[in-house]
Amino acid sequence: MVIIITFSVSILGLTLIPGMDDQGKPYHMSFFDAFYFVSYMASTIGFGEAPYTFTYPQRLWVSFCIYLTVIGWFYGIGTIIALIQDQKLARELSIARFRSKISKISEPFIIILGYNNVTHKIIEWLNKAAVRVIVIDKNNEKINTLELENFIPEVPALAADVTQPEVLKLAGIHKKNCEGVVSLFDNDLKNTKIALMCRLLNKHLKLVIKSTTPSQTEHLHNLGIRYIEDPFRFVSSRFHLALTSPDLWLLEMWIFGHILKIRDREILPKGTYILCGYGRMGQALGDALEKADIPYTYIDLKSSEYKSKKQSAIFGDAEDHSVLLQAGIKDAAGIIAATKDDLINLTILSTAKKFNKHIYTIARENTLDDLSIFKSARINRVYILEQILSEFTYLFIARPLAYKFIRLIHTQNEMWGVTLVERMQKKIGDNPKHFEITVSEEQTYALYHELKRETTVTLNMLKRSRSDYRKSLKLIFLLAVENDSVILLPKGELELKPGMQLLIASTSEAQSDFEYITNNYYELYYAMTGKEKEFGILKYSD
Repeated sequence: MVIIITFSVSILGLTLIPGMDDQGKPYHMSFFDAFYFVSYMASTIGFGEAPYTFTYPQRLWVSFCIYLTVIGWFYGIGTIIALIQDQKLARELSIARFRSKISKISEPFIIILGYNNVTHKIIEWLNKAAVRVIVIDKNNEKINTLELENFIPEVPALAADVTQPEVLKLAGIHKKNCEGVVSLFDNDLKNTKIALMCRLLNKHLKLVIKSTTPSQTEHLHNLGIRYIEDPFRFVSSRFHLALTSPDLWLLEMWIFGHILKIRDREILPKGTYILCGYGRMGQALGDALEKADIPYTYIDLKSSEYKSKKQSAIFGDAEDHSVLLQAGIKDAAGIIAATKDDLINLTILSTAKKFNKHIYTIARENTLDDLSIFKSARINRVYILEQILSEFTYLFIARPLAYKFIRLIHTQNEMWGVTLVERMQKKIGDNPKHFEITVSEEQTYALYHELKRETTVTLNMLKRSRSDYRKSLKLIFLLAVENDSVILLPKGELELKPGMQLLIASTSEAQSDFEYITNNYYELYYAMTGKEKEFGILKYSD
């Protein structure tokens, strides 16, 4: 406005003050000439007099206008800069951009609250699985870091208070294509508040909520939250499997990328264990040892509080040599460092190795940032809470059948695990892949339409080789799900239905052949009948 006023006054003055042309005759500048002159005068203060040489009255007015317009320019530019730096304006602009990005998302998406090491891994994996993600975190620096990651497809992110309902609405929680919300904050109260808000805003959402205490978990169950993540429960369950059912443990780890073979350093020795640190992690591992009927001694600065426990307790610092000797370090089969400090955990295990070089070492790693240090320490087994939390969250969201498979194997005995592992190793090898597929028009075009015609197709048919009907593909059906019916290790005679979901272990080549068979009618016909179908124009109709 200031620039407009100064320009207007300058132009008006130039049009009113009489000048003299090159013939010595009086004239008045046109508005265009005046506007042209003021435009380059105000911005550069370097000019020639146009269209004719100015008279003294004109020069006097121009001198006045120079100061007037320069002041106007400085004021205007300063105002614009202040406007650009205004936090409220920047905030409104970022919200507008965020809202625009959300409105353009037509695919199903997940809202992740908070950005840290755990959620970064989840976002990375979901992005690779083509699951759209939206992120909200109160810390603006974290959001800036996320935006620099340059995820493809883009991950819309906003710096805002996640405990405010309006912020969740802005993220699209009420939209039909919003499939779930992930809240993995360390603050249980905050997670509960978010869970309650999300349930009220959209009761159809999948909610992934972190809980670190049994009472909090029970409270969330009462609120109707289906999936509650307790990292300490995950660790306890996994450690118990490793102690009592190594092959079941191997199957769980295989789902997360482990080869289907137990390495020598992963075999847990029999005997007494020393447990250093009796916080939530220590208690979780202690519970696993008790369930497995394995004796242990725990060392903690507050051990006097746990004297009522049936296991022996030693009061002291686990880094102290005398305390370790008192705990029986020389004869112990294994030692577990489960404190909240990674440096202390490393020191404990290093000290233990000096007294007993054959002792089995287990460590709690509190953050993914220290991963290289723990690898260098050559610890036999490391439990990384952040990694475990991110793995299970990703599995629940993007690989629901694999998640159900893990839940089911925890109900089986060791002999069942041994049998399945041997079967998979013999059929597929030590490094099988696993994939999930739904009998739908999008994923299994030919199979879906064949079933729609009420043709009987069994699992055995889909296992047949494309090159030789008498041979089988290197794959095993691990899980079949139809509505609420879940079948673990379904038999080959199982008849497929539209909408049925399958979890399959296979080689990469077998997976490719399976997908080809279920999507190509001629390949499917050969798998069903053992005969080649004559080529022609084939058209499915509803």
